[in-house]
Amino acid sequence: GGFSVDAVSTAGEWVTGGHAITIRADKVLGRDNGDFLHYDMIVLPGGWDGVAHLQDDTRVLELVRHYDRSGKFVAAMCAGPNVLAKAGILAGRKMTAYPGDRTEPFYRDATYLSDTVVRDGKLITSRGPGTALPFAFALVDALGGDSAAIKRSFLYDEMKAWPDGLANAPAK
Repeated sequence: GGFSVDAVSTAGEWVTGGHAITIRADKVLGRDNGDFLHYDMIVLPGGWDGVAHLQDDTRVLELVRHYDRSGKFVAAMCAGPNVLAKAGILAGRKMTAYPGDRTEPFYRDATYLSDTVVRDGKLITSRGPGTALPFAFALVDALGGDSAAIKRSFLYDEMKAWPDGLANAPAK
């Protein structure tokens, strides 16, 4: 089982993120979005610089609008919902994102919630880096997968029971 996933770049095969982590994209977005219309979901990452590039890229905005109009899943985390706002798909919908002045003003037409993950129909948003696992589990569930099995293998529920990471640490 599982899902077929492609990491897509807007600018080249190798992408270095804001924390100096470099990944190799499976595909690179060209002039024509045609090759990218068949997926069940589009997922946008966060990160200030990357989001700034995505929201200024008309190809990305067109893809977001296409997925939304087509009734497909649209997902974004951290500052990524800024791209959704620029694409004009958030009005009247519930959502979340990284809190603060660099994000929240973009969501005046939406219902901004402080929940870890918010799903409004086929729109799925999450708050920030620390919410990556709950966000990923929500995406798995949305696509018909079994996140409960993944949570068990990750010891996810045990991790949630130890929220500060120090509860059982020896005293210094």
